Amino acid sequence: MNNNVISLLVLAGIAIFLILRLKAVLGSREGFEKPPLPKPLAKERKGKFEVIEGGHDRDITDHVPEGSDEARALSAMKQAEPSFSVSEFLSGARGAYEMILMAFEKGDLESVRPFMSTDVYETLEEVVAARKARGLTVTAEFMGIREVSLQDAEFDRSTGEGEVTVRFSSELVSAARNASGEVVEGNPNEVRRQRDTWTFARKMGSEDPNWQLVATGE
Repeated sequence: MNNNVISLLVLAGIAIFLILRLKAVLGSREGFEKPPLPKPLAKERKGKFEVIEGGHDRDITDHVPEGSDEARALSAMKQAEPSFSVSEFLSGARGAYEMILMAFEKGDLESVRPFMSTDVYETLEEVVAARKARGLTVTAEFMGIREVSLQDAEFDRSTGEGEVTVRFSSELVSAARNASGEVVEGNPNEVRRQRDTWTFARKMGSEDPNWQLVATGE
């Protein structure tokens, strides 16, 4: 076989290789060719991604039974004020409880007056005034909160006011001494369990973010 034939065979082989390579590239999804548009989801698959209005809200059902009167009231509060969070409210209630309770124990209610209704403030102030009239001095140390639970919730659509009742269980050390320094109430060496049920109220959507203590009980 002479050199001319060999050269032709080599060139033919190169040409076949280039043709196959070009076909492979053009037949692929490389380069700037637009990919095919995704096919629309079938109706039954679309349903899995739809958001159902009024559906399960963990921020509510983590604290009260789903479908309960309390859950409906809390949901209405969220509709009136979308930024309202039950979990954040309870966290704030925990801090308010400690602050108001210790102010009461130490006889300094004026510092927490904005966080109480007039009726609650006057009731607690009468107790503080009675202590002072007897010459009693109270020392107290807050040991911590053991439990915070939401007990009730109500929402008045006509006024936009929401009320939430919270049950607290805490521990503190307190003692009241007379003018002679004798302990007449409590025990400075004993941790006392304190249980309270407080109701907080606020007009939902108001610019004032503070809730007020409107009722107390055991």
